[in-house]
Formats: sequence, structure tokens, C-alpha cells
Amino acid sequence: MSVTTDRLRGLIETTEGELPSLTVELVRDLEVHEQMSIAEVAELTGLSAHTLRYYERIGLVEVPRDAAGRRLYDREAVGRVVFITRLRDSDMPIAAIARYVELVKQGPGTEPERLALLEAHRDDILNRLRDLQGALAVVDYKITTYGGSCGS
Repeated sequence: MSVTTDRLRGLIETTEGELPSLTVELVRDLEVHEQMSIAEVAELTGLSAHTLRYYERIGLVEVPRDAAGRRLYDREAVGRVVFITRLRDSDMPIAAIARYVELVKQGPGTEPERLALLEAHRDDILNRLRDLQGALAVVDYKITTYGGSCGS
């Protein structure tokens, strides 16, 4: 697990009351400047500039611009990009992410639908993890059959 994953799990388990901002936690270990160009954010996140522009175009991320119209990502925008990347890494469809973002923009009163959306996605992740554990057991079995060691 990454440092961020360990820290988030720790916060979930130990924080009483409201959790700190996820945006702050997601970018804590990244070198995020006050304002970053699209090229800098692409390098930081591993996403292409094309993907970043696409996320902005479909409304997943709002990116401030300078007087010349250049995108200047602030910490909030970078945090949102990292959050979206984590959702995409877990195979959440763009349409579901867009729905979640729209619910957040609508503000208070949409929390039950946000929760339902995230819980359904969590169930999908857990099902895939179970499938992967089964696949890993098969591979480990064959490695052992051939005299290999799977370690811990």
C-alpha cells in the first residue's frame, strides 16, 4: 500500500467526527504548487494533457485560467484530478464519476445519492478483488507445482 493509502485508512479508523478534506490528503505527498500548468499537472499525475482537457470539457474538473486563457491548476483542481484518477483506476465509469461530480455541485441534500453511488462502486471493487484473489490462488498453485515459491 502507498503512504497515502495507509494514511487514509488510518484517518478512517481513528478520526472522530468529520474527516479532513480528501483533496488535502490526496495531494499531501505531491509537489503541488499554488498554480500549475497543464503540462506540470500531466507530469505530476501521469495523465496526458488531452485527458486533462477532456476531464475539464465534460465538467469533471473546473480549472481557473489566466488572462491569456491558459489553464492554471490550483491545489483544489489537482486534488480533484487525483481523486478522479483513483476512481478511474478502480474502473468507475466516466458517466458515474460525472454523476457524482454533478451531485457534489448540487450541494447539500444529495449526500444519500452520492453515498449510494460510492457504495455500489465499492461493492464492484470488492467483487473484483475477490476475483483477483481467486486468480492469484490459481497462479500460486501452478508456481508451487513447478517448484517455485510464492513468498508471503
